[in-house]
Amino acid sequence: MKQFLITMAGVFAGLVIFVIGVPVLLVMMAASAARPEPLPAQAVLELDLRNGLTDQDAQNPLISWGSRSMSVMSVIESLRRAETDGRVKGVLVRLPESGVAPAAADELRLALKRFRAAGKPVFAHSQGIYPAGVVTSTYMLGAAADEFWMQPAAALQVTGLATEDVFLKRAFDKYGVEAEFEQRQEYKNAVNQYLYSDYTPEHREAQLSWMGSIYRSAVVTAALDRKKDPAALQAALEAGPHLAEEALRQGLIDKVGQVKDAETALLGKAGGEAKLVDFEDYLNQGRRRDETGQAIAVVEGEGAIVTGENGVANPLTGGSTIYADEIADAIYEAVDDDDVKAIVLRVNSPGGSDTASEQIAAAVRAAKAARKPVVVSMGTYAASGGYWIASEASSIIAQPTTLTGSIGVYGGKLALGPALERFGVDLRQTSVGGGYADAYSLGQGFGPEDEVAFGRWMDQIYENFVARVAKGRNLPVERVREIARGRVWTGAQARELGLVDEVGGFYQAVEKAKALAGLEGDVRLKRMSPQDSPFEALEQLLGVSAASARTLAAAAWLMGDPRAEALLDEVARARMAQGRALVLSPTPVR
Repeated sequence: MKQFLITMAGVFAGLVIFVIGVPVLLVMMAASAARPEPLPAQAVLELDLRNGLTDQDAQNPLISWGSRSMSVMSVIESLRRAETDGRVKGVLVRLPESGVAPAAADELRLALKRFRAAGKPVFAHSQGIYPAGVVTSTYMLGAAADEFWMQPAAALQVTGLATEDVFLKRAFDKYGVEAEFEQRQEYKNAVNQYLYSDYTPEHREAQLSWMGSIYRSAVVTAALDRKKDPAALQAALEAGPHLAEEALRQGLIDKVGQVKDAETALLGKAGGEAKLVDFEDYLNQGRRRDETGQAIAVVEGEGAIVTGENGVANPLTGGSTIYADEIADAIYEAVDDDDVKAIVLRVNSPGGSDTASEQIAAAVRAAKAARKPVVVSMGTYAASGGYWIASEASSIIAQPTTLTGSIGVYGGKLALGPALERFGVDLRQTSVGGGYADAYSLGQGFGPEDEVAFGRWMDQIYENFVARVAKGRNLPVERVREIARGRVWTGAQARELGLVDEVGGFYQAVEKAKALAGLEGDVRLKRMSPQDSPFEALEQLLGVSAASARTLAAAAWLMGDPRAEALLDEVARARMAQGRALVLSPTPVR
């Protein structure tokens, strides 16, 4: 009894702490965040890219708690504001040691070039660039600055691009796992790791093609910014790795010095009273209030495309997801808004469910039918299902290094029965109805009739995809079949093939939307992307009251179990894949 009372007292004390103390703490933190330090009269913004970037702000604000990462969209919006902010005198960019997603680097470069064109200097500083990810994009960003600094004795290892894929076929054969997948067509390589032990000729061809396009784009762009011959710059980079001092002698960078030296030099240019300000602080000061008058709606979607709405997946983990219900509803809301004259749909997605993609595409068609043009702005990816939702837009704008296309479909299963039998585990099935009822059983592979039915289903989805693209891009169906086949293209390649209209960034898409809608002058951007409050997110997930959600939010934030988070993420992924056809592309760029 005594132990019971002690236990109950502990539980009660814990409840008091979480119900009263933690919400008070969270409110205090929110109040503190709402009162940022005022910007000094002369400021140099320090943009630190070493923590990574998402393409868009998280739909669920719980994801960003405790995170230092920013989004490409918020950075370019803040840089656009800083162009005309008399207090901002310059920007110092802290480059990461690894690669930047190519299209994100392209987007940031355009914003930094505009900032420089406004007469404000940009310095970039690197503590070394090492061969991890697309490092040519990191170098390209440094080359876009007025001065490119490196720390003494730091390494510049920008000698090319490499990628590595894991193939599981021999391991599956060893343990009796049967990979039962079908692809449409031969370039749809998202499941090749299960089916083969090496690259197929088509897989290797496509991979080398987009890698070469991205590499050439970064080198040529960097050469343009540094006023060098592209071939000479490429030869100098590929002769590395270099230490900072050698990179300086070869004209690959401008200065060698510590970050403090670069800060001091830029502050000197800004004026004697200038102070260094964290870019994120400036970003948070600039959240715009709702305005009235004619507008261009901005709807954003990032991540894998699934049916339904937010509240199914774990909102406390970092994965982004495009929920078809929510994105489609946002587009329909823009259609019904009399102030909205056009829509910019920002897509950063490797694809997902075919039915979810079609739901969003239907909303795009509805907007066009209501005489509201839809312009798609592509981020790092807009491939497979990401291209499906873009294919019938009024216009498509992509960065030269965006990965797009991948017009294809795959589906199937892993038959685990033979593997489990080796460990004394037997899977047995019972079913009623048609013969296809147990087609997705994990105990065995597809039977002959199931395989025919499944293949017919794959063919139908692929033909639907091809037809959507042919109609939206005004191309002959046979021409689309030639350039589809599941192949990934860069934005520059897609422009030549007619899959993309223009090469450019988000603000080019805004200008295109203005032109199509017949708008002139300054037009406000009205963000209509789905956005939950922290407590709404937990309430949806857990089916509890807002008060309970506050307590659970605090508990999860302070005492989060990464194993539980990983498990919930896996459940969400399994939900997307179960019994579906996936118009999903591989995502090798980091």
